[in-house]
Amino acid sequence: MSVAFRRESDDEHLEPKFELPIPPGPNLVTERGAKLIAEKVAEIEAAIAQAAKDGAAEDVMKSLKRDLRYWHTRHATMDVQSPAQGDEAAFGTRVRYRLRGKEAEVSIVGDDEADPAAGLISFSSPIARALIGAGEGDVADFGGQADAIEVLRVESL
Repeated sequence: MSVAFRRESDDEHLEPKFELPIPPGPNLVTERGAKLIAEKVAEIEAAIAQAAKDGAAEDVMKSLKRDLRYWHTRHATMDVQSPAQGDEAAFGTRVRYRLRGKEAEVSIVGDDEADPAAGLISFSSPIARALIGAGEGDVADFGGQADAIEVLRVESL
């Protein structure tokens, strides 16, 4: 039979599905972050069980299992940090600062817990790296500008 008449499967034309990327570096988490990761694992496991019960399509199951592998890895590698002590910005602190005349407040948390819109930033983000180690009244460089950030307040989460 000629190749022209061969039926190709639909899978041959789909984009490959890669594993979800794991952020580089340590998997530091707050106690809240550890609970969120555990809840996410339980949520996906329940979704897989329900999808199997409902006879979900193979691609749906593959996607759920891929998500579960990511969250199992994040759960297995998490390093729960004790609450920050001291008066310097660090992982697990809330920092109020002034940048270019505008005041803002952020909490420095783990990669999976980060939600910039809610004021939760990853410890690996550029602004967090600039803030870490600075105390109230200190100034820090940011964005190639010397003394761009003034730390106004630091408190433990």
